[in-house]
Amino acid sequence: MIQELKAADGRLAVLIAGVGGAVSTTMIAGVMAARRGLAKPIGSVTQMGRMRRQDGREQLIKEMVPIAGLDSLVFGGWDIFPDNALEAARCAEVLSEKDLKGVADELATIRPMAAAFDPRWAKRLHGTHTLQGATRREMIEHLRGDIRRFMADNKCSRAVVLWAASTEIFLPMTDEHRSLESLDRAIDANNTEVISPSMCYAYAALSEGVPFIMGAPNLCVDIPAMWELAAQKHVPIAGKDFKSGQTLMKTVLAPMFKTRLLGVSGWFSTNILGNRDGEVLDDPDNFKTKEVSKLSVIESILDADEQPDLYKDIYHKVRINYYPPRKDNKEAWDNIDLFGWMGYPMEIKVNFLCRDSILAAPIALDLVLFSDLAARAGMSGIQTWLSFFCKSPMHDFDHVPEHDLFTQWRIVKQTLRTLVGEKEPDYLS
Repeated sequence: MIQELKAADGRLAVLIAGVGGAVSTTMIAGVMAARRGLAKPIGSVTQMGRMRRQDGREQLIKEMVPIAGLDSLVFGGWDIFPDNALEAARCAEVLSEKDLKGVADELATIRPMAAAFDPRWAKRLHGTHTLQGATRREMIEHLRGDIRRFMADNKCSRAVVLWAASTEIFLPMTDEHRSLESLDRAIDANNTEVISPSMCYAYAALSEGVPFIMGAPNLCVDIPAMWELAAQKHVPIAGKDFKSGQTLMKTVLAPMFKTRLLGVSGWFSTNILGNRDGEVLDDPDNFKTKEVSKLSVIESILDADEQPDLYKDIYHKVRINYYPPRKDNKEAWDNIDLFGWMGYPMEIKVNFLCRDSILAAPIALDLVLFSDLAARAGMSGIQTWLSFFCKSPMHDFDHVPEHDLFTQWRIVKQTLRTLVGEKEPDYLS
């Protein structure tokens, strides 16, 4: 239900699980640099995106709808390591010392709160700044207190919680996840087999009436129990998994094949990366979670039921390899075997040398600001219009997720137009 938009008055707390990670520190440093006029927020839809208004005018999105200003953002969060944001950013080695120097004073003031963490869910990580011995219910209550204290201490009128921490081990949906009542029973029983740490963050945020964003492929807020809690609290939820590199390319190329009616027989994808995310994904149990997220894209866009002659037997393989020398600079290779007129074969090879956190940082910012906008508009539950930013878009059992980047972008624009009471402009002369 969309109501009259409330203005973005007051300060907005941006609380991040994994605040010391590469994506988080890159995003925070970039926002601080933009506030000081030291850098431009390139890649951010909320900051640089434009739309054509119904009357034909081109306008910045942040002028069309009341997006929270960058000056109003107050950053904080949790991490399994005690380093402040400046120390963590230096450790991540994404940004140069020259760029960090311009915002070093501010970054150094961001010190993480102790994280709700269970090493069984990310076995390659050995956190030292964690809630020791806490049950799942104690984790949730501690996180709720953290949210309230941070908002009070920093005089924030609103908050958003973002998961930008590591991918957890693969978890299929179980009976405990299918209703809020059964989830609560599992939490009270401290069932650590089905209640992940990320679920504790989501439960805490929603219980406090705060929007929650899942930036990893974890099973977390995309379960009926969390949908029920979000509906009770009238809170938006969004996710999952930042669509930043190789999958972004797939959501561009696959719609082209589909639109031009070109057949695809195989799509092989592999990555090398050396950051903390790569280290975590080097464990097969954690990679399984990412693999499921990445594999869903091609099958969804290239629908074999719709075009069996073109897409019936696609062989799709995804690999991620941990290679420490690359650090945050990921290299993604794709080999696509396709066929055209009269069945003649062709190949496309893509070699994307990308910077993982540089691509993900503006996505994280946009999801935060758009989730806050949705909350002020009275929107709650799954924000399907934010699928544009997500690798594995959240959806309920009655809907199929949309993966086509261009269709997703049209849905974003339709939603923003609805918020200001406009229709799509007529492009016919």
